Amino acid sequence: MISRWWVSVAATVCAFTCAAEDPVAPGGATTAATPVANAAPMRYTFSWPLDATNPKPRGGTTKGAPIVLDREASAEWKALQAAGLSSQERDRRAILAMAGTYRVTFDFLEITPFVAQDKLNAPYQSWGTEKVYVDSDDGKSISLVHILEMRVVQPDGSLTPPMVTKHWRQDWTYEPTHIVEYAGRDRWTRRKLAPAASKGVWLQAVYQVDESPRYASVGRWQHSGSFSSWMSGETWRPLPRREWSVRDDYQVLVGTNRHTISSTGWVQEENNLKTVLDAQRKVDAAKPYVAREYGVARYERIRDADFAGANQYYDRTRQFWDRVRDMWSEVFAKQGEVTLRGPVDKMGLFQPLFARADEIEEKGGATVESEDTKVIRDALQAMGAIK
Repeated sequence: MISRWWVSVAATVCAFTCAAEDPVAPGGATTAATPVANAAPMRYTFSWPLDATNPKPRGGTTKGAPIVLDREASAEWKALQAAGLSSQERDRRAILAMAGTYRVTFDFLEITPFVAQDKLNAPYQSWGTEKVYVDSDDGKSISLVHILEMRVVQPDGSLTPPMVTKHWRQDWTYEPTHIVEYAGRDRWTRRKLAPAASKGVWLQAVYQVDESPRYASVGRWQHSGSFSSWMSGETWRPLPRREWSVRDDYQVLVGTNRHTISSTGWVQEENNLKTVLDAQRKVDAAKPYVAREYGVARYERIRDADFAGANQYYDRTRQFWDRVRDMWSEVFAKQGEVTLRGPVDKMGLFQPLFARADEIEEKGGATVESEDTKVIRDALQAMGAIK
């Protein structure tokens, strides 16, 4: 039986203590030895001075099922290293190299507070096991869908049934003509890009669990024999759950986003200013920032992992979620601007969409386009997206 966590989207708010074993045989080959439980204490990406009064990470205390890290260079990495590729094709292969099965860890730490604090804000840590699917690829447009499938160790040592939830989507577009950007306080705007600004660059657009927009930026890929890396421009983002669930003293994250592809996975780095906005969605002149944070999401490739539940969910609901994304695109193309009634995850406005997706999955993927369209339109109207 597969459990659904879409009501609370709680799958990634647990502190990472996922067990792993990746023994190396002579010559560097990874063997398939039985993984063992990891009893190590919670780790710190960065550290405040070693003082017992400083806060421990927040998140959770669950353990994941044992996994085996894949230490062999992936086929996608080898394809990325091929000689004689055009710049666009090498970029494309770097993006496609993010697909696969992963152990993911998320770490965030405020490194510089700009306001007086009674105590330091606790670092944030979470974990997940996730599969990234290539939803579409035509050479200039690539869509990657992330789906979590997790099993948690219970107090008696047994594992929970697999818990599957759609996580996020990232779409990549070569030399884009438009960008949908976050403008603060639940507003997104569509802006036309000048040809000179889009030449040779890739747009990354990130979508939330329900295909509503989150953030987007353009940047260029750089390649070496050690890694490939894409760096965004300055990007505005709405507060994620890890922040709005515990604080309300700022309104937007303003920062940069770097993706680095290696032979065995990839890393996403964030450098964010926690930014205060006034009622007109402008950066507050008197008190613009409350803190700077660093964030690191590590995607470590794993092997022999069971993602049958994620595969089933993706295969059976793919058409529906693509229709949701398409309607969002139509809304922005028609209206140019969307101001939602509030954060869709905070207000639970995505629930009708996930209920429909669950219904479609239970029916083996059978769906009627007209019925899907009504559910999607009703949901977007409830969010305030459709004028």
